[in-house]
Amino acid sequence: MPLYEYQCDACGFRFEVIQRFSDAPIESCQSCGGPVRKLLSSPAIQFKGSGWYITDYARKGVKDAGAEADSAEKKAKAEASSAKTEPAPKPAPSSSSRD
Repeated sequence: MPLYEYQCDACGFRFEVIQRFSDAPIESCQSCGGPVRKLLSSPAIQFKGSGWYITDYARKGVKDAGAEADSAEKKAKAEASSAKTEPAPKPAPSSSSRD
């Protein structure tokens, strides 16, 4: 159930009440009986960690899908550049037996 915060317009008293969504809002102050208003407050949720990506839960051990894509791209570039600089392999000598 959510926790709601109210403030009295007459005396300034602030109080918190745990209410259901279906409950009617409180209209009078607990200390003086004056009119109250519901205050807006930030939610009590905290997001911690590296981020909220689909890959955080899909596979264990992978921290970031972007990092994985970058490493695959770098590997492909390295293979392409090494193929250009290395000479073509020489064919293996054929082994034919002469009798």
